[in-house]
Amino acid sequence: MQTPPLTTPHWSVGDITVHRIDETPLPPGTGPWLLPGATPELVARQDWLSPDFADDEGTLRLDSHSFALTLGPLRVLIDTGIGNGKTRANPAWHRLRTDYLTRLAEAGFTPETVDLVVLTHLHTDHVGWNTREAEGTWVPTFPNARYLVSRTEREYWAAQSMDAPRLQMFRDSVHPVEDAGLLDLLDVPARGLDIAPGLRVLPTPGHTPGHLAVQLSSRGRGAVITGDLIHHPVQLPHPHLGSCVDTDPRQAEASRRALLSSLAGSDTLLLGTHFPDPTSGRVSAHRDTYRLTPVPPARRARTP
Repeated sequence: MQTPPLTTPHWSVGDITVHRIDETPLPPGTGPWLLPGATPELVARQDWLSPDFADDEGTLRLDSHSFALTLGPLRVLIDTGIGNGKTRANPAWHRLRTDYLTRLAEAGFTPETVDLVVLTHLHTDHVGWNTREAEGTWVPTFPNARYLVSRTEREYWAAQSMDAPRLQMFRDSVHPVEDAGLLDLLDVPARGLDIAPGLRVLPTPGHTPGHLAVQLSSRGRGAVITGDLIHHPVQLPHPHLGSCVDTDPRQAEASRRALLSSLAGSDTLLLGTHFPDPTSGRVSAHRDTYRLTPVPPARRARTP
């Protein structure tokens, strides 16, 4: 039997094509742990979340993926997921063996061709593919790229007394990039910072002190990649719902409400870093909160 052609989910934002690089679905227990306020009853009352974003019982669906895009000559990756073969306290993340790099290459982004890696923040499931194992040591996966992160973010973690799992994450996924001289710290003002034409980072603190969202623009079209400012679409009708690992829940809510207010009624795509397929949508005001109208990705055939 002939193997069907592989496909890569993507969206067009003007001249920018944004590819979703899938890593792994997250297990059903992730939602109750991550967003404890999103009870099955509360989720089930938002019938538009089913079946894509939640099941009929009110269990949230969540994914781990990255976004890859080309801006003129620059090839850019937004966040790097959980990574393979890493010792993690979370059983769902421990010593994964996914085909993430194959998916990235099939979308046209081999590791050597990536120019920029933008890290929304320094949490375990956003920095894992910063590095890969080579001959028993962790080395940068993208050896020709500059890795970008907020200076506020890096300095915050440098000042913390971290527990063993977080120290392990820094040792295998952050320090090797720093040691190779590839990590650049960004001073991001309140209005945001242009990284390249069409690529801007926005300060959205609260989940972590230096958390960034990523704004894309081209030919009058726009998109915003959430990072962990918004983990799941249930937070649109309930912006007060915070993550169990937010460093400042009130600030996270304020950042979330400010972004949603700025997007409501616009043509800007919201691309969720943990949203399951269809992953993207447009924000509309609904009473005194918000809803998401999904915009499914296109799927382009590519060579297996």
